[in-house]
Parts: sequence; structure tokens; C-alpha cells
Amino acid sequence: MKTINKFLIYILILFNSHLFLGCDLDLEPYDSKSSDLAFKSEDDIQIATYGNYAAIVAEAYTRHFMTLNEWPGDNVIQSGADGDQASLAASYKHIPNMYPTRDFWAQSYKLIYGANQILGKIEEGQSPSLDQLKGENYFLRAFAHFNLVRLFGRPYPQNGGGSLGVPIVTENSDMELPVRNTVKEVYDFVISDLLKAAELMTETKNSNFASKEVAKALLSRVYLYMEDNENSIKYANEVINSGRYTLAGTDVYIKSPTLVPESNPETIFCFRHTLADNKDKNAVGSLYYNDPETLSTGWGEYYAPQQLFDLLNKFPTDARLHFITPHYVDGELQYRGTSPRYFINKFNWQEGVANLSSPIYLRLAEMYLNRAEANAKMGEDQLALDDINLIRKRADIPDTGLYTLDNLRWNETVLDVVLEERRLELAYEGHRPHDLYRNSRPLVLASPGLHGEDNFHFTVEPSDDRVIFYIPEREINVNSNLVQNP
Repeated sequence: MKTINKFLIYILILFNSHLFLGCDLDLEPYDSKSSDLAFKSEDDIQIATYGNYAAIVAEAYTRHFMTLNEWPGDNVIQSGADGDQASLAASYKHIPNMYPTRDFWAQSYKLIYGANQILGKIEEGQSPSLDQLKGENYFLRAFAHFNLVRLFGRPYPQNGGGSLGVPIVTENSDMELPVRNTVKEVYDFVISDLLKAAELMTETKNSNFASKEVAKALLSRVYLYMEDNENSIKYANEVINSGRYTLAGTDVYIKSPTLVPESNPETIFCFRHTLADNKDKNAVGSLYYNDPETLSTGWGEYYAPQQLFDLLNKFPTDARLHFITPHYVDGELQYRGTSPRYFINKFNWQEGVANLSSPIYLRLAEMYLNRAEANAKMGEDQLALDDINLIRKRADIPDTGLYTLDNLRWNETVLDVVLEERRLELAYEGHRPHDLYRNSRPLVLASPGLHGEDNFHFTVEPSDDRVIFYIPEREINVNSNLVQNP
């Protein structure tokens, strides 16, 4: 009898436990019947799909996604020692048995397992509603693979995607001792799934769920990461021109963290957390923010660095300053150690709850910024600046702060302008380290904090081994086919 991988057993247990979680239905336990019976009706498939969305709202997914994709950048300062191993991402002192990478990997393949279960049960063309559900699960499978390869595989432009990525799993039987596919193979697979998802999905759903436009928005990002600039522009245009989304007005933009995401006209797809999903001090917002009046709502140990605060303050009207809350007492800025307390409030006060938020994964501003970056790389500098200035105007930057071809201010190239604007606009949404390293730019962190012995000259080159994470040690131990990252 063939030995079953311990990881596959773990995935099966997790999937079974979440499939009908929170659903008040008179059904047998999932693991007491065959999958044919479990997916007997369209309602069953819809419930299972809800279960897959629930997988990305779990702490093991949302929190680790947000920290592992953001803390290795230069928009976050770790102010002092803490017990969260995600801090090793901020200090670049990764270890193979970090629980954030371990749990994120397991939760990702749990999602992939759940999507595969459904994809294998729906025959295409039976009905528009079933095709919609099949498309949503194609999207979720692509989403999971892409988020994994960004963390565990080197940036695509390095070696044309020839380095090792993560295992592609299209059949659940493939979870037994899988091998690592190349980064290029994973990207090609993600694109294939997203194209299929966009083809199948016809329903207009809010930003809590996948739709045709959600798949196209992610295609724009994936192609940008591959430096396929024409296709990145193509799909950004299709989302922008769909008429489904508009840039939030400045006032709405400023209060966007407090809104439910489906009321924000800019949100394309999010990690939707309801009041019942509130993780309180285990939420990502608690890591960044602590109410300055009471100092009782969170840990508030990861701050905006001085260099980012100064960059935003070049134009004091910049609406993005509202996402940073300096901690003053009697007019005096407070510090933790040597780090000024610039609390980040981008994940707080949804529906009036201190640490409740629905972190954004895709929004319309990114589509303009994707298009701007792709145009800059294609030599269409004016088109790139047009999109950058659109974003800056929305941020309430005065006309004197807009860019022209003759005045790039402190930047040398239009691409410099674009990457700086991405840094400001998309801060804390999981983009910055990837934007640097896929563009062969070093991380230079010049602010006091717990990173290196010389805080003001902390530099990580894009070729450094630690721009990606180790494959979790547990996976290496149970699967001899997995090759560890150096």
C-alpha cells in the first residue's frame, strides 16, 4: 500500500473541518460520506465555495499574507523585540521553521485542495451559475499559487522564471510528495487558471467574491511581475474601462479603512472580515496600531519609518498622511526605543471596531499604477505620468506637486516616479518588497529600528538569498522531493 504524505493527511483534516463551518444545515459530517454525495447539488457546491473563501479569512492566511509580503520592505520599522516570528521577515533573519511561513504554506494548500475538490465535480456548461462557481474556484486556485510563488520563488525577471518556485497542484492526488515547479511554470499555470476563470464568470459580484474583473485585475499584476508590459496594460485597461469601479473621492479614500469594502467604489477584491471574524489583538491592525488615547487596543510595535513620513510630508495635504497616526503626548512625539511612534491605521476601525479590517488585495488605483509602470518601461513616459498624476490629484496633492516630463523633481527617471508613487499609494498592502526586487532595486532602510547594527545603512540586494523565504521545515521533513531554498 502506498504511503500517504503526512501533509496530505493534514490538508484533508483541515479541509473537512472548514467545509461547512458556520452553516446551519442538517447534513451528515463531510468526512462520513463520499465526495460524490458531498457535492450532490449546486447548493452543496456553493457552500463548499464559501468554505474556500473562509480559508483566506483565517488568521493563518490573512495575517501572514499581510506581514510576510510587507515587512521585508522599507515602509515598516520593527521598533523592538517581540514574540511574533514574522518579525524575522522585517530583520531578514529568516529561519526554516518560522510558524508564519509554515502556517501560510499549509493554509494555501488547504485552499488549493478545496478548489480542486470543486473543480473536479463541476462539468463546464451545465448552467451559468455552476460555470460561475467553477470560475471562482479557478481564480482561488490561481490566487493561492501566485501568493505562494511570490514568497518562496525568486522574482520572475531573475533568470526568466527559471528558478524553483512552488509545487503546482491541479489534482489532489498530486499532493503526495509533490516536486517544486519552476517560477515560470507556476506563472504560466496561474495565467491559464485566471484566463479560464475570466471566461467562465458572468455574474457581477461585490468585492467579497471573485468575478471576471477580479481575474483580469490579477492578470494585470501577474503580467507586470513577468515584465509582459503589453498584457499588463491590456488587462488593466479592461478593468478600468469595465465601468464597475471608480477611484474613491478623497474624503471616502481617507476614511476607507473604516468602511465595509463593498461600499468602497474602488475595491476590486478583499479579504472580507465581518464582525464575527474580528481577531482583535491577533489581527494585523493590532501589530501596527494602538489607540494613542488609551494605549489599550493593540500592540502597535511596527511603525511607519521616518523616511516614509518625510516623503509624504513633502506635500502636507497628501491624504495618505491620514493613514499614519503619530503618537504625541502634550505635543511631544513619543518613541519606543529609538523609533518614533508613527502608528499605521490602515487596518483599523472598520465599523467602529479597533482592530477589525478587510485588507484590500486588488483595487482600482493599482490598475492605474500597473499601467503607469508598464508604460514607463515601454518608453511611454507621458502616459505613465498621466496615470501617476491622476493618483496624486486624488490624494489631494496640489498642482505644484504633479509631475511633468521636464520636472521629475528628485527622481531621475519616470520609472523612479512610478515606483515611488506605488510605495506611497500601496503602502502596507503587500507590494513594496516585490516592487523593489522584481525591478532589480535594493532595499535601503535608513530609519531607526530593529534591523541590522547600522540602522541608517541597512541594505538588501535583490540577489540576496533572503529576498525569499525558506520552504517550511515541516514540508521538507515529510517530502524528500522538495528542494530547500539556499
